[in-house]
Amino acid sequence: MQWCGRTLFFLVTAREIVQDHPSLFITFLAWCLIEVIRYPFYALNTIGACPPWLTYLRYTMFIPLYPIGVLGEMLLLYQAFPYMKEKNIFANFFAILPFSYYNVVQVIFVMYPFAWIKLYSHMLKQRGSKLGKRQEKKKK
Repeated sequence: MQWCGRTLFFLVTAREIVQDHPSLFITFLAWCLIEVIRYPFYALNTIGACPPWLTYLRYTMFIPLYPIGVLGEMLLLYQAFPYMKEKNIFANFFAILPFSYYNVVQVIFVMYPFAWIKLYSHMLKQRGSKLGKRQEKKKK
């Protein structure tokens, strides 16, 4: 679902109309900060040399960064609605269907918070599972 959201996001933000908005900066900042933690975590985990503080950051920093990123994405989609409607983007792609790209994005926009809650709660469970195991190891 995250990949789908980011793909949709890039289709919309490729347009100049949203590129000057602060929400773009907010979104990219949140995405970049989480990736700076996530990729070293994966790389060091593969060779079995991941320090505990990096594991903690990996499973904790999403708590503030994920909502910030989602808020930025939703703001950008909202700001792009007038442009999408006016330009009728991807009209040829959706020509054989009874709906437009604009309608698809509106539906996704409404469903976005519900999908986000599902993903966020899953990540919170993962955090409890991963960091809970670490606490058990310390006790032994």
